[in-house]
Amino acid sequence: MEFERFKDRYEAGRELARSLSRYAHRPDVWVLGLPRGGVPVAYEVARALGAPLDVLIVRKLGVPGHEELAMGAIAPAGVRVVNQELLEQLEIEPQRLEQVERRERAELERRQQAYRGKRPFPDLSGKIVILVDDGLATGASMRAAVLAVRAMNPARIVVAVPVAPPDTCEALLEVADEVKALRQPEPFRAVGLWYEQFPQTSDEEVQDLLRRSQGGQ
Repeated sequence: MEFERFKDRYEAGRELARSLSRYAHRPDVWVLGLPRGGVPVAYEVARALGAPLDVLIVRKLGVPGHEELAMGAIAPAGVRVVNQELLEQLEIEPQRLEQVERRERAELERRQQAYRGKRPFPDLSGKIVILVDDGLATGASMRAAVLAVRAMNPARIVVAVPVAPPDTCEALLEVADEVKALRQPEPFRAVGLWYEQFPQTSDEEVQDLLRRSQGGQ
């Protein structure tokens, strides 16, 4: 099946929001974007649904020398997801994994400070939480995000992305209550291939979108 590409993350977010319309204008819904690329998508989703927007910072643990390949991911509150099968297959020693995790944990803390400052994390207990990214490949980062949110006792966790491979969507249903992916191409290859424009999202863009969202714009 041929899939049309998205123009950019904002267009993808508007289209994604239409598929989530049953969650519109409900007081118990929160939208959390995964920085950095997931935040422009999440901004459009939150705006269309009339829901508050925040960020949940996760970091992929990339295989040394092949950083785009996830051997795991980390999220706040000490959450860590590891692909044990991949570690064994590539013979990655525990100390190499710990080295990568230390580096990524430092970057996670830096981003927490940059995007949140002293602003407390929202109380998600009993809420419907929609976790948004610009796309999924292995799903490691999103799995870590779901597990981090699950510890906050939400009523429901919805994973929502513009594009992801079918097997990743299926695997995420082990931890999420619902997975919404507008395009599920096979072969998948890479998230960026499904966008006409896919520039790197900057810290400044994330901060600006959060400010605009909190300002009610």
